[in-house]
Amino acid sequence: METTVFILLYVILFLSTLLSYPFLRKKKRGFRIGRSKLPPGSMGWPYIGETLQLYSQDPNIFFLTKQRRYGEIFKTRILGCPCVMLASPEAARFVLVTHAHLFKPTYPRSKEEMIGPCALFFHQGDYHTRLRKLVQSSLSPDSIRKLIPDIERIALSALDSWAASRQVVNTFSEMKKFSFDVGILSIFGHLDGCYKEKLEENYRIVDKGYNSFPTRIPGSAYHKALQARKRLNQILGEIISERKEKRLVEKDLLGHLLNFKDDKGQTLSEDQIADNIIGVLFAAQDTTASVITWILKFLHDHPKLLEAVKTEQKAMQQSNNGGEGHLTWAQTRNMTLTHRVLLESLRMASIISFTFREAVVDVEYKGYLIPKGWKVMPLFRNIHHNPEFFSEPQHFDPSRFEQAAPKPNTFMPFGNGVHACPGNELAKLEALILIHHLVTQFRWEVVGSESGIQYGPFPVPQGGLPARFWKESSCPSQNMCP
Repeated sequence: METTVFILLYVILFLSTLLSYPFLRKKKRGFRIGRSKLPPGSMGWPYIGETLQLYSQDPNIFFLTKQRRYGEIFKTRILGCPCVMLASPEAARFVLVTHAHLFKPTYPRSKEEMIGPCALFFHQGDYHTRLRKLVQSSLSPDSIRKLIPDIERIALSALDSWAASRQVVNTFSEMKKFSFDVGILSIFGHLDGCYKEKLEENYRIVDKGYNSFPTRIPGSAYHKALQARKRLNQILGEIISERKEKRLVEKDLLGHLLNFKDDKGQTLSEDQIADNIIGVLFAAQDTTASVITWILKFLHDHPKLLEAVKTEQKAMQQSNNGGEGHLTWAQTRNMTLTHRVLLESLRMASIISFTFREAVVDVEYKGYLIPKGWKVMPLFRNIHHNPEFFSEPQHFDPSRFEQAAPKPNTFMPFGNGVHACPGNELAKLEALILIHHLVTQFRWEVVGSESGIQYGPFPVPQGGLPARFWKESSCPSQNMCP
């Protein structure tokens, strides 16, 4: 039903913009400022531009073809917006770091409405700076190191359930549940099970509607998501009220948000707190789940590498009384090979393929004009897969991170500048802990031979990497496990 409505609305919109194309062209001809010219490239059809080309093929091919034809800066139109795409480290640094004040973060209004307009990554300036410091302090190494025993508990519970089911599971879907549980832990600490269940139920509805067509027609995924988002606010309000009544002083993210006061003694409103909690959950879940799924895929496809990772992790296990003790922060910092596998998985998969910014004034870059209001997209994926910076970029090779660090601005898996992901240390810690327990106590087999990448919107192995898991102790002989 929803798909039919989407197609019908899309056709109507396309036809209406097609009829107005002569007027759009007349307006466009008069556009020039100074001596600067627009970057090369094709804007495609009226309004829809090259959206269909982008979403009907592998984005790797789309972006690379553009770069080969036009160079490292080119224009296009995506989702109704004129865009300038930038595929060089220098350009990414220009937009995200040195001249970040000329470009603001931008998201479709429907996305802001779903997460909440007060979420920190929709903002610039003092408000963003204050909120970012709060989030960073709650997700700093000193804070998250205390979460290791609980993250281990969540990881082992998930792995045990997959193995006990003896069923093929969608790895990406299961990793989303795992990263959601860790996200709840980092935000609320030990949350009452009733609250957690309500949050998860409504968050799933919001998550499903987040990338759907933004129509408010009752029954549509987007409309259901908006209703669930309102319920999330109510649930978070109850949690906040309970914590205030009990006068609990916690050092989790909620505690940091509740205890914040600015220079004038102003505290955050409940809406501001709720929007930033939902924002952190969104930022943490899909991206972390995606990279862990890719790690399993790459290890499965490289048996010798998997054995080397097992050797490293079993040594850690033995030093912890044969696995009876908890991992320590120092041990997670000393997983040398596993950490390189993590970094190479981030590079290969490029979970964040690009980011959106919007020019707040007319900007000139390398002789080209970036008009005010145009979207600007630094292409992390193109940079990560450029043979100039990474030899044989399509080859999975963790050893490339063994010696010298990548050149500046060539490896940006968590973004760059003031809007870089503040939770990157937690994401890496989650991955390392889960991999430790997976390779030391379990085995897994990828089911089916289907290869490729699917985007929704983050890249994951085709089909979410269907896999079957076994407890290693339940394999009396080598032939009974993959």
